[in-house]
Amino acid sequence: MTRTFAPKSFVFGLVAAGLLTAPALADDRPGPDWMPIEGAVRALEQAGYSGIRGLEADDGVWEGKAVKDGRSVKVKVDPQSGAVTEKAAKASKASDKRDADGDDD
Repeated sequence: MTRTFAPKSFVFGLVAAGLLTAPALADDRPGPDWMPIEGAVRALEQAGYSGIRGLEADDGVWEGKAVKDGRSVKVKVDPQSGAVTEKAAKASKASDKRDADGDDD
């Protein structure tokens, strides 16, 4: 009798886990009211970004990396309005070696 209980519990656990993760996965796919990815690229280019790469749906926005003013940045594009936000990318290893006065000694 315990054999049939264990598989049912296991199956129930898998179903419950699937239901809990489904909303999170939905944010990683473009919604029906989203601008196409080409629209997000155009929004970035119009905002002065180049070298756009890795653009994908993530957490309800188009997200990727781009270059602006010679800096590599992480970018997000609102999928309805096309508004662009950016976050500075992690510092490179070379800039991590600089000391308090800004040189490489």
